[in-house]
Order: sequence, then C-alpha cells, then structure tokens
Amino acid sequence: MAKSKTLPPRSKVKTEDTWDLASLYASDDAWEKGFRKLEKMFPKYESFRGRLGESAQVLAECLAFDEEFERLSERVGTYALLKTTEDQADSTYQRMQGRFQFVAVKASQAASYIRPEILGLAAAKIKKFMAAEELAPYRLLLERLLRYQPHTLSAKEENLLAMQGEMAGAASKAFRQLIDADLKFGFVKDEHAQEVELSNTTFIQLLHSPQRKVRQTAFHQFYEVYAGHENTLAATLNGSIQKDIYYAQARNYPSALESSLFDDKVPVSVYDNLIAAVREGLPAVHKFYELRKKKMKLKELHHYDTYVPIVPDVEKKTTWNQAVKLVLDALAPLGNEYCSALAQGMESRWCDRYPNRGKQSGAFSCGTFDGAPYILMNYKPEVLNEVFTLAHEAGHSMHTYYSKRKQPFTYYNYTIFVAEVASTFNEQLLTKHLLDRAQSKAERAFLLNKELDGIRSTIVRQTMFAEFEKLTHALAESGEPLTVKLFKETYRQLLNDYFGPDFAIDAELELECFRIPHFYRAFYVYKYATGLSAAIALSRRVLSGGEQELQDYLSFLSGGCSKYPLELLRDAGVDMEQPTPVSAAMAQFAQMTDELAELL
Repeated sequence: MAKSKTLPPRSKVKTEDTWDLASLYASDDAWEKGFRKLEKMFPKYESFRGRLGESAQVLAECLAFDEEFERLSERVGTYALLKTTEDQADSTYQRMQGRFQFVAVKASQAASYIRPEILGLAAAKIKKFMAAEELAPYRLLLERLLRYQPHTLSAKEENLLAMQGEMAGAASKAFRQLIDADLKFGFVKDEHAQEVELSNTTFIQLLHSPQRKVRQTAFHQFYEVYAGHENTLAATLNGSIQKDIYYAQARNYPSALESSLFDDKVPVSVYDNLIAAVREGLPAVHKFYELRKKKMKLKELHHYDTYVPIVPDVEKKTTWNQAVKLVLDALAPLGNEYCSALAQGMESRWCDRYPNRGKQSGAFSCGTFDGAPYILMNYKPEVLNEVFTLAHEAGHSMHTYYSKRKQPFTYYNYTIFVAEVASTFNEQLLTKHLLDRAQSKAERAFLLNKELDGIRSTIVRQTMFAEFEKLTHALAESGEPLTVKLFKETYRQLLNDYFGPDFAIDAELELECFRIPHFYRAFYVYKYATGLSAAIALSRRVLSGGEQELQDYLSFLSGGCSKYPLELLRDAGVDMEQPTPVSAAMAQFAQMTDELAELL
C-alpha cells in the first residue's frame, strides 16, 4: 500500500521556507521586552483625561503618545498573531496572543475618552488649536474627526450607546451560533462514494463535484435544513438590519446606507452607479450561463451547476521559485523599483511558503509600519491558482511597502475600499501575462474562464448582494415589516434579474439570503465589486500608458490613507464616482465570453 502523505510538524520545516520575523522581533524574549514596555505604557492615557482643551500643546502630546502606543501595539500584536498562525495548536503562542489582546482591550478602554473629549471642544477653540504648529502632523486626523461632530451625541448619550455593544451584536452572534454549531446537515456521498459530512464549509466543495448527482443532493439537502429554520434566520437578519437603522437614526444620518458610507466619504451615487452599471451588463452574464449550459450538455442550468469548472484545470507543476519568477515577470510593467523590492522581499523571507501541521489555512498579507509586509501561503505546486494567490498577496504587501515608505505612521494604513485594488491589479497583470504566452487553445480557454468566473463572483454576485442590502434596509426604514415572505420575494426578484430568464432557479435558492454572513456587516460587499472594477481600469491604463500612468499608480500605492479613497483612485486615473470603470469591466466580461465561446 502507498504511504499516506502527512504534513510535517512546524519544527521540521526548512528555515528557508518560513518567514523571518526578525524585522518585528528577533526572538520571543525580545517580544517579551516589547510587551512589557507596552503593558507599562497605557496607564499614561489617564494623565491626559479632561485636559485636552487646555492647549494645543497638551492635545499634541496626547496624540503623539497615542501614536507611539499604537505603533508599538501594532508591532507586538502582529508578532504574536503571526506566531500563532504557524501552528495553531501551540499553546505558547496562544497565550502570547491572549496576553496582548488583554492589554489591547484595557488600553482601548483607557483611551476611549479622547475622541468624545475632542469633539466636545468649542468650535472656536478647536479652530485655534488646529492652526498651531504643534498639531500640524495631526491636522488631517483632526479634520476627519471633526466631520463626526453632527453625528456625535452628548457624553451621557454616547455612554448609553457604548453600553449597548453586546446587545447590538446579539443578532449576529445568534446567526453564527445557529449556522456554525446548531444546524446539522447530515452526510452526502461524494464522487468517490465516500461519506462526507455536509456543512457550511463542505457545501461549496461538494458543489465543485464533477458528478451532478452529488451537487444536486448536497444543494437540496443543505437548503432543506435552512428551510426548517427560516423563521429564526429571518428574525436574526431583521434584528441586524434594525440595529443598523437604529444607530444611523441615533447619530442623525439620513439612512443606514449613508451612515455606512460616511467613513470613506463615499456618496450614495457610487453605490447606485455600481448597481446600474452591472445591471446594464447582465445580458453578457446571461450569455455566459448559456455557454456553460451548452458546454456541460445540460437541458437546464441550476445554481449547483455553476461551481464545477467547465474548462479542465491546466496540469502544470509550478515550483515555488518558478511561481515567484512568473509573478515578477508578469509585474514587469510596474518597473524595476517595484519588482526589485518584491524580489528582495521574497529572498529575505517575507513569505511563509508551504503547509505544515497546525498551520492556519488559506493565505493573507500582514504588513506593519516597523516590520516587513509578511505573506502567509499554503503553496501547492500542482495548483496553478496558487500562483494567482501569490500575486494577489504580493499586491497587498507592496501596497504596504510603498505606503509606509511615503507616509507617517498616522496615515500609512490604507482603507479596505482601496485594499483590494492593489491585489487584484496584480492578478490582472498575471492573467494578461499568461494569456499572451498560452501554448494551446485549452490553456487560453482555462485562463479566460478563470477571469470570467472571477468577475462573475466578485463584481456581479457581490453587487447583487449589495442591492439586496439596499432594498431590505430601505424597506425597513419605510416601516415595512421584514418577514420571511418579504425577504424571499425580494431575493427571488434579484435572482431572476441577475441569472436571467433561461436559468433554472430552484425555490430553495431563495433561502440563500439567510446564510450570507456579510449581511450582518451591511454595506461592505460593494467594495469587492468597486475594487476589482478599479483594478481592471488601472491595469489597462498602466499597460497601455507610459511613465506618467505608471507613476500615477505607484503614487496611489504610496498614498496610504493620506486622502480619502475616491481621491486616491481619481489621482491614479480612475473616477469611481462615474459608472465608466464598472461598465468597462462588464464590457471586458462580454468580450471574454465571446472569445471563450469561439475556443469551446
């Protein structure tokens, strides 16, 4: 019998395949010294309480101390986090992270007075303070904070809202407990006739099965359980929506949507333009589904048929070194400085490469101001998609690399709105590189299909979710009770529109709206769609442009949060307040669908 392949323990992994965390701390003992320093620092917050209105000097000293604490906290916390991901069963690092989190919570409580105390200062006084030289490094920070004055309540009211924190999360917590712990879905036989426990995790895996009977059984069995709890799930989702509306009204926002967009200074028109542009491009999406149905030789295309690949994966082993070279070659249009810095980072062990026993699954980039922008991978040489994952995470890391070189600590950390632009931009360049060098029709078809599925899942599907969030919140704000029937009817209409008239929509699919965790963090998913749309537009601009277009993009990477997201993107050459970038992404989808149809 062939020996089963097991993952090595962390202690047996080659040093060159692991990340070098010395840019944070050279050892656990060094971390301990940093932690002790952090532990002794946070009580100093109390020395500024009630004094922020004394003078610009006192306010500047408080903000400087807060910055110093946050910077050390980031370093200490990141080292503990990354050590924990190496082997999640290692109790040493679990304790390390737990100790840090305890101090972080205490510090957050100790510093909680700063924001309301600043916002409580008289307008004339704060205006005078902001003109002072001492506060020059924090002027933008204060200007942004003062935007919240119309939405900040009295000290007693703010305290009452703060006391509701646990209660406000009750709906989300109940939802997670129900779907992750209490719901039992039974077992399904996979294509190898092996019994697989059906769960929220294995559900999507089973929908990738090449055997339709497996996909169909998993789909109906999964949603049958949801149907048995639809009233509870409707109640928890309604509770989360009512929470959003309550806080928006309490803080004097016109709507829950506008409350959510306020942080990034994004007008509602951006949200509406996204939905309108995607809807305009839906005929191409419907054509893609028709192509899928034809290729799979199906009389009817159901939702459980949309996950299985219609183009076989390209069987091509790519070693780690080959993957790094491939990514660097694809990113050559970004210039020597970008590629040299990334190459040096790969050589100096920014990346933790392969799976080991207990290691956190998936991939991520984790950058800090004082350390390297680390990447966690679980690289598998036989899976081409891993190369795309490396390019994606390298995009995040280089975003951090440029931001911290050009911005002070206060303004280096970019927002989520722009975070996915840098990562998916790199994927666009890698796709273009591989398409240009495809050695067969099959390889080109695989790459086109991968790109189409990416746009479909990231732009089209997330926009459908975003529209559902907008519709349900608006219904609740108008006084309409959010019943099971209304939720399902609203979602069904979106399914009809987004999947098209020739798509067979099972009644169970209406229940999908009750299983999306993102709906408990409302008005977030639209950023995935705008991010990829911006990345497609910027990658085209850089590839077809010259030195100025490249420098515009590198300046975007260097911007951190020194400007609001829409300003950063506009300076880079894409205006997300116009529907043009999303429309262009949908046009690319249409063009690629036509080419794929010819190849198949």
